[in-house]
Amino acid sequence: MTTDESTATDAPADDAIDAFETGSNDGHRDFWADDVADEIEARDPDDPIVIKGGVSPSGVAHLGNFNEIIRGYFVAEVLRERGHEVRQVFTSDDKDPLRKLPRKLADEDGNIVGLGEVDAGALGRNLGKPYTSIPDPFGETDSYAAHFAALLKADADRLGIPVEMLSNTEMYENGDFDPVVEHVLENIDTAREVLSKYQSKVDEDYVPFNPVCEECGKITETITSVDVDDGTVDYVCTDMTVGDNTIDGCGHEGTATFREGKLPWRFEWPGQWQVLGVDFEPFGKDHAEGSWPSGDDIARNVLGINPPVPMVYEWFTLNGKALSSSAGNIVTVSEMLELLEPEVLRYFFALNPRKARDLDLTRLDQLVDDFDRFERAYFGEVDDENLTRFAKRAYPFVVDDVREDRIRLPYTFAAVLGMTDDEDLREQMARNEGFFDEDTPDDVVEEALARVERARNWAEKMDNQFNYRLQVDLPEFDFDPAVEAALDELADFVAENHDGEAIQGEIYETARRNDIEMGDFFAAGYRLFFDDTQGPRLGEFLGELEQDFVVTRLRREA
Repeated sequence: MTTDESTATDAPADDAIDAFETGSNDGHRDFWADDVADEIEARDPDDPIVIKGGVSPSGVAHLGNFNEIIRGYFVAEVLRERGHEVRQVFTSDDKDPLRKLPRKLADEDGNIVGLGEVDAGALGRNLGKPYTSIPDPFGETDSYAAHFAALLKADADRLGIPVEMLSNTEMYENGDFDPVVEHVLENIDTAREVLSKYQSKVDEDYVPFNPVCEECGKITETITSVDVDDGTVDYVCTDMTVGDNTIDGCGHEGTATFREGKLPWRFEWPGQWQVLGVDFEPFGKDHAEGSWPSGDDIARNVLGINPPVPMVYEWFTLNGKALSSSAGNIVTVSEMLELLEPEVLRYFFALNPRKARDLDLTRLDQLVDDFDRFERAYFGEVDDENLTRFAKRAYPFVVDDVREDRIRLPYTFAAVLGMTDDEDLREQMARNEGFFDEDTPDDVVEEALARVERARNWAEKMDNQFNYRLQVDLPEFDFDPAVEAALDELADFVAENHDGEAIQGEIYETARRNDIEMGDFFAAGYRLFFDDTQGPRLGEFLGELEQDFVVTRLRREA
């Protein structure tokens, strides 16, 4: 028998407590985005201040890819509040070659699908080619890269983040990278010397440029000569090694302009900083341990520019495991927004980015409870100084508009309401629990009840103790006379206007008085209300329903 135990708590999760950079003793501000803004302003940047993120469109555009966009958003909003003009951009490294087939993709609505559900051949036939040269396997946009970028842009729009999506391919084609490529190749000895500290196999023949073969369209790494004055390189289309696999080159010998190829990643990243005038870029700890040191070095000692203010964020795990497209352990923004409000998701990313945390979908109710407490703290309703300071500063950046009249139904209670499709019954149950009164405006009631569908989606997705459906019509049943007599006794008790906790206790007492197996009596109750043999904590659930409905159902009356 499944029973529900209350998961709501008035204490925040440990990771939320640790996230409050309250700063009275360590010099930090109440909100980490203010610390970053201070660092940016200390450099006296010109407006517009440019905040950047980026990703290679190699698989599903999942929640992890969204890290940089939303972290950058909070910093951008703080700077705008301080009077700065801010440009937030996100680059798609879409001139990179497709090196292997992803196991999963996401359709135009963000739903994760397998390769068997799309034109996988569109990908398989184009290994080694830039993402912008590969057809969209969904047949919706100009290329696979455009499909991926559209998903990220749609996610940003869903969360109200104004970000410019930029294509590396377009920047190369427009000549934006010409000065960077020219400078790198003019100073090729210095480029080799700096790169050799971070990458093996950098010899005297190494050229940091990868043309696109004019014959087969694949990226090649074999350069035979460079003409900086003419802005061209000569190349041979050779094989590309990817792990234990080889992508065959076609052997073509040709000439490519600087616009018909790309810089290797370690040069391209600082090249983006120069082209876009980047002032700040957040990135995951994988880049901090690998790409950032080389990017910083190349920026200063090859390109002669200052790198942007960096911010390393910790990865978050999903259900206790690392995010992994290949392993299928991913979730998209659109999938998350089916389960919780946009402001709850923004709250998750507003927590300290330097602290690792787990997004456990089975305990999503805890995240929502933490958000609700964070919201109450902003309005001075929580006796926690650290939380209140954090909320006072961060909350206005998390919600679309600050309003004190909102009513938040506890997430697990919303899941209970989701057991019925009857919207009037949902509202009545919420009124029975005191969430609404006769003076509550209709729009506030409607907004509060909107959480119910999300909680219901969560119950279905997790198949947890809330994944049951209250039956509007009386189900078929076949009970022993002793069970029927006990149900009538319980109906009389409910009619006396007892609360759910009392009803729960009376269920046990009624079964004992009538010498009925406890499991059989609970199963009878679940059959009447859910047409099932198990369900939520029955007495407390019945206490939330309309009394006449419960009494009529216990008496088996249609």
